[in-house]
Amino acid sequence: MKMILWVALLMSHCCLGLNGAAAESRGLETIQKCGTRCSRGLHCTTKPDSLFSPPCQNPPEGLNTSSVFHNISLSTVMRCEGRQQCSLHLRIKTQLQLTEAIHGVSICTVTAGMMANCRILGFKRSSRERMSGQQVEVENDCADISVSQRSQVIVKTVPNYCGVTWTDTYQAPECVNEDLQRHVPECITGRLSYDVNSKTNELNVSVSDMLEDHNYHLRLCLKHFICAGTGANKLIKKEEPVKSAILPYSRPLPCLCIEGWSTVMDAPRVQVCPFKDRLEELWFGINFDPLEGTLSWEPTCPVRAVVALCQKREDGVCVDLPHASQNISRKKITFSQVDPHSQLCMKFTADSKSWTRCPFADAKFQAWEVVVTKKEGHEDVTMSSQINATFSVGLCVKSEESSECRVTKTHIMHVEKHKSVGLKLAEELCSSCLQVKRLDVKFAATITHCLGQCNDSAEPRPVISIRASMDLTWIVVPAGVCLSAIIIIALFLQVHQRRKQKRNGCSSEKQTDPSLDCVVSAYQTKPVLHGGVLIPDSPLCEDTERANLISD
Repeated sequence: MKMILWVALLMSHCCLGLNGAAAESRGLETIQKCGTRCSRGLHCTTKPDSLFSPPCQNPPEGLNTSSVFHNISLSTVMRCEGRQQCSLHLRIKTQLQLTEAIHGVSICTVTAGMMANCRILGFKRSSRERMSGQQVEVENDCADISVSQRSQVIVKTVPNYCGVTWTDTYQAPECVNEDLQRHVPECITGRLSYDVNSKTNELNVSVSDMLEDHNYHLRLCLKHFICAGTGANKLIKKEEPVKSAILPYSRPLPCLCIEGWSTVMDAPRVQVCPFKDRLEELWFGINFDPLEGTLSWEPTCPVRAVVALCQKREDGVCVDLPHASQNISRKKITFSQVDPHSQLCMKFTADSKSWTRCPFADAKFQAWEVVVTKKEGHEDVTMSSQINATFSVGLCVKSEESSECRVTKTHIMHVEKHKSVGLKLAEELCSSCLQVKRLDVKFAATITHCLGQCNDSAEPRPVISIRASMDLTWIVVPAGVCLSAIIIIALFLQVHQRRKQKRNGCSSEKQTDPSLDCVVSAYQTKPVLHGGVLIPDSPLCEDTERANLISD
């Protein structure tokens, strides 16, 4: 039984709470006309008060100045002459302890930049004498007030007794109030609904509850401090039966909004942002200056995020570089002295989510590269660079316990612009890896190249040696060309010598005429050096046939 009573009590409490919330959500009270209302039996009259009221006077004996006013409340009501023609009024309700010395109440509202609005609520003598000593209530709602207006309210007695004054400030509701958006002209913005056509990049926008007898503007804008227009602007005529328009857009940015307003002076505007959750659209527009080595990105929309440089691994995880993160502000994000490598990326983190963009993935700006080629049972490693750069080249070994590569030895090397440098590796280190990082910049990725097994027949070579791009091929080829030229010249001279002997009439018979040049001992021949090739000298005429055989 106690349990049933407890449940009933909880349900009644919840119901009362719901009823109270519903009462608060009903909106502003609407009145037919403004006026003054007093407690039953108390006759009140209203008249304007002087702007320059006389100075206060001492209260009479027996008047408790601290208990004259209490429970003063301020609120806003609407007075309407049509569905969209409502104005706001300030309702002032006060309770006071009535005495014969109090002839009425003076109420003033003072707004910055405007004259004070004061009125006197007077009590007829007969009624105040009859109700003296009683607590009465006085209410007035004829003070005009504007949307969001801040006013000072001053309540005094008539006559103005010193020390009997109540003062407070009041803030009128803003246009976010639903009643104001529907019925007060200065708050009527119209209601926007839309459909997104992602195939054609268009927004089909419909307008309802717009200000009557007025045209309506629609546009797309990027929302920052203000909403800056993007060029798409439409005017909906008041006489058009269907209040809709199509607005094309280029990208679904989170700050791209639809803005609408009536064609009146200082009309309020309404904004709806269809893509407010599309943060991934912000991480574009990364720029790189190859001359300055500067990587930059500027937010298209206001966003709270962190931008960091990271190196993308083979498994797709991007590991942040040390000291390479910045909080996004309204200004451009800039990273100076950046090495443009395909594994260097930019990571954006917002709302516990991360997005990675790799601006150098296409190797368009890559300034250097490491090339590994297999040759004669081993792997050759060559570094080529489009700029003058300094690198750290380390030998490292991967263990079965850890995926990290432990560096065992590091060398510093410089590569000149448009040249290549080769690295020679000993066969016992062919199963290790190389870690290469550029040193003459502030932000660079560390690139790892792992080498395969070497052929056992390969001869050992130095661990790391630097050789110019002019390798052995550029020495062997010119030497071979020179040697071939020498052989050809030697053969030509030998053939020429034979023809000369024949023209001089030399034969196999012995010649005794001393005038003949070919009288030489056949066994006194000496080799002659022509261009680095040994060629036998002219033989005796009588042994010409033997000499030719030897020379052949």
